[in-house]
Amino acid sequence: MKMHELRPNEKARKRRKRVGRGIAAGQGKTAGRGTKGQRSRSGGSLPLYFEGGQLPLVRKLPFARGVGFRDPWRVRFTTVNVERLSRFRKGAEVTPERLAAAGIIKRPDELVAILGRGELKKGLKVKAHRFSASARAKIEAAGGTVEELPWQRGGRLTR
Repeated sequence: MKMHELRPNEKARKRRKRVGRGIAAGQGKTAGRGTKGQRSRSGGSLPLYFEGGQLPLVRKLPFARGVGFRDPWRVRFTTVNVERLSRFRKGAEVTPERLAAAGIIKRPDELVAILGRGELKKGLKVKAHRFSASARAKIEAAGGTVEELPWQRGGRLTR
């Protein structure tokens, strides 16, 4: 077999239906569009969401709050657990800038909340925007210090 002899399998390529080509073609006269009415005429298409003049579901949706609703005023914190701080050496100062440089958070201007999952054996100076009570207790128990950084609602909102 040579390249010029290659053919697709028989009936593997279906021919498109050519409508409006006479009675013998099987889809002549009205070409499968029915008789009269807007949709039978050329250019007579309607938007997909058109519901005959009734207020479409698409227009009702913005008022339906729930799963898809995102509060534009919500301040989102990037969470970091205490166990992830163990990569810093003893006595180091841990700030959002240092966390971003270490690849723990994406950007240094994110609002950071330290949470208490895991253990911490080293004393660190941790500076963040928020601390959970358990995180604060674990950092101080390991001989470290905790400092809350100031933040304001108008600052960068993180996802």
